Amino acid sequence: MKIAVIGGGSSYTPELVDGLFERLDRIPVTEVWMMDPNQERLQITAGLAQRMSERHGTPFSVHHTGDLREAVKDAKYVVTQLRVGGIQARINDEKLGLRHNIIGQETTGVGGFCCALRTIPRILDIANAMEQYAPGGYLVNFTNPSGIVTEALIKHSKVTSFGLCNIPVGIIMEVVKHHDCKMEEVELDYVGLNHLSWVRAISVGGKDITEAALQGFMERAHEEWDDEAICESMREAMTTLKTFCNGYLQYFYATDSALAKIKGKDKTRGEEVVEIEESLFEKYRQKELNEKPPELSKRGGAHYSTAAFYLIDAIENDARNKQIVCCRNNGAVPTFDDDVSVEVPAIIGKDGAQAIPQAAPQPAIRGLMQHIKAYETLTVEAAVTGSRDAAYLAMLGHPLMPNAKGCRTLLDDLLEVNREHLQGTFF
Repeated sequence: MKIAVIGGGSSYTPELVDGLFERLDRIPVTEVWMMDPNQERLQITAGLAQRMSERHGTPFSVHHTGDLREAVKDAKYVVTQLRVGGIQARINDEKLGLRHNIIGQETTGVGGFCCALRTIPRILDIANAMEQYAPGGYLVNFTNPSGIVTEALIKHSKVTSFGLCNIPVGIIMEVVKHHDCKMEEVELDYVGLNHLSWVRAISVGGKDITEAALQGFMERAHEEWDDEAICESMREAMTTLKTFCNGYLQYFYATDSALAKIKGKDKTRGEEVVEIEESLFEKYRQKELNEKPPELSKRGGAHYSTAAFYLIDAIENDARNKQIVCCRNNGAVPTFDDDVSVEVPAIIGKDGAQAIPQAAPQPAIRGLMQHIKAYETLTVEAAVTGSRDAAYLAMLGHPLMPNAKGCRTLLDDLLEVNREHLQGTFF
């Protein structure tokens, strides 16, 4: 069986490969193909992946290529983890936000918007290649912004796809850590969109532990939000909503404090990542290295491989278990269109992800979800059509964007910054 990794030159790749060894008895992979336009990085990560495989008795061969069709041909699973424009594009997004006095985070607000415009056409190219060269294959997307990318795939591709994020499994692993249980015993009443989600209840082995778990999260909130002002606002939100809040909600519930924190740093997060990755790739080049280095934890993406292969295991073995993914709503969250992407518990098996019907979100949650969902849907339209009007309307509907006139100025700026990576009629 063949797995293809598109964006194989990513610093995350050793984390992904490492997780495969734990499930080879259930995911019988014989070939791992890695594709990336950055051939220098790709050769380094593929070399490390090959040494990792050899360390485990070479259960699968490792191949690398710059040809998308060769990478996906006959692949049963295609994992996408690309960053169009590389890390410099992320840095540009962050600085774009700062120039306009708004949050320019990688997936939220203008940063996520720019990323989506660059990324969606490339993801649809991959899906189109799969339809031709890997019919029946499954696309597992980690590429940010995952929820918006998933909606593009739902609406503009016939490929069976799943949007993944490490945050839901990270919350589950926090419960495992503090409540002495197994991952499979934890069930979350989890509703929202990618990077905009709430946990309304938590059970372990069928026993409700919501009150105790939420109290524990509140006590450890400073570990998630190390800025005192942000942490205070998030505790207030969780207390009032009686839910655990996804860490990214800080940009909506503590906007001023989050922006002040970003402005107060000498470097953007993207610039910090450049330094981390330089160190990581120095490690990856070492011929004696045959396992993922501990320094990789500084890059983020904890439990990344756990999420990926728990999902693939369920598809491969038609487990029909519950997992939290980005998938087609299909009536699961009341008041949202059927063909939009939501991040909720779903039944996972060989036929894809079937979202489980959810209790209607309370108005304070539903209102923000609807606001952002309208933005996401317009963003997909803008990325697919290259329409300036759709792009402007998407921005106008986002609570973290400037006023109407400011959105027009920002749109002109971001299109110019991203000119080389965009297509369509934007120009």
